[in-house]
Amino acid sequence: FRTYLGPGNASSGVRHAFATIFGIYFLIFCFGWYSIHIFVLVVLCYGIMVTVSTANIHRYSFVVAMGYLTMCHISRIYIFHYGILTTDFSGPLMIVTQKITTLAFQVHDGLGQRAEDLTSEQQQLAVRSRPSFLEYSSYLLNFMSVIAGPCSNYKDYIAFIEGRHVLMKLMDVNWKAKGYARLPDPSPTGAVMHKLAVTLVSLLFFLTLSKTFSVSCLVDDWFVNKASFLSRLCYLYVVMQASKPKYYFAWTLADAIHNAAGYGFSGVDQDGNFRWDLLSNLNIWKIETATSFKMYIENWNIQTAAWLKRVCYERAPWYPTALTFILSALWHGVYPGYYFTFITGLLVTAAARAVRSNVRPYFLSNKALKTTYDLITWMMTQLAICYTVVPFVLLAVEPTISVYKSMYFHVHIISLLVLLVLPLKPPASSKRQLLNSNNRKQM
Repeated sequence: FRTYLGPGNASSGVRHAFATIFGIYFLIFCFGWYSIHIFVLVVLCYGIMVTVSTANIHRYSFVVAMGYLTMCHISRIYIFHYGILTTDFSGPLMIVTQKITTLAFQVHDGLGQRAEDLTSEQQQLAVRSRPSFLEYSSYLLNFMSVIAGPCSNYKDYIAFIEGRHVLMKLMDVNWKAKGYARLPDPSPTGAVMHKLAVTLVSLLFFLTLSKTFSVSCLVDDWFVNKASFLSRLCYLYVVMQASKPKYYFAWTLADAIHNAAGYGFSGVDQDGNFRWDLLSNLNIWKIETATSFKMYIENWNIQTAAWLKRVCYERAPWYPTALTFILSALWHGVYPGYYFTFITGLLVTAAARAVRSNVRPYFLSNKALKTTYDLITWMMTQLAICYTVVPFVLLAVEPTISVYKSMYFHVHIISLLVLLVLPLKPPASSKRQLLNSNNRKQM
């Protein structure tokens, strides 16, 4: 796609058509007639895109896309009883839902909102014209992202198809100061090879660790009734670590595929090196060294977190954090385990925020104290994450309660005690959101 159908060799129409046709082919090849659900949703929401007023286009698109996705989740699990390990069309449907709602909100911002009512990011991403059906289909169904994502912004994707993507990211850089006589043409080859190496290592880890430390071991009689509490904590950590490489593999491979096609350039770092992480969905190093719940979440499934922020957190009139967790759970599916995880995550997030705002300042006076604080919070964060995501992988109510009982619900209890003892200060972003909301009302 990058070499033979690059912008210099093919028109944007040909690139759109090729990306769409092969995306459709991949869907049919992988999911057979189940892929019809994805095509139906695309056609329905394009109808909304071209017929509904810009003042309501985001609302109708959101309700229809999320409603159809939820209906498919329910029918797939509770009506037709599709197994969790069989080929699952809901994954691509979830990605398409993200893209549909992202584009609908950005069209609403570009055509239905005043510039002064938007944040700087919303102004930058706003779409000023409704897409054609080919552009819409290409954005939603292109072969690079239709199977595993990630969701990207519509303007970035169109710039990539039209050959403006890299240039847009390079315009603000002083290249003469960096030793270049003219605008460079960065190659993604190095980034692609690095990411393919990461996928290979991740795959090897998953194939070896997942069999030795299976999630099903968490409901064994030894773990639930015989192991000591410390052994349970350690074993829980190991089992959860063994389940992560499959996500590292899939998301890094998806990122590499986009880069190989020429998409994903994000600019230049402080050392003058080209960056190809515009569509990266995780930062493995920051995940494994996270010293706070917030830092972990921000580096895990990055593009989904960005979608939740743009369509929910920044726009929710009340309780943005709670509504964002609810939307995330609903988007993932209707297994009870998802809701256990996100309700627990909401509680732990609030407790972690209270600890950070009240306790952390006392450890910043010297380097030794700061290092001690970081080490303790790293251990607590990693264990809290493992505890929180157990229901996400167990899925059902009974094994989740069994594991939590064996762990004495300790994270729930500690989080509640923290919230009772320490005052919860609103984050700066919430204060700014409230201030902006008040200013808009006054206007």
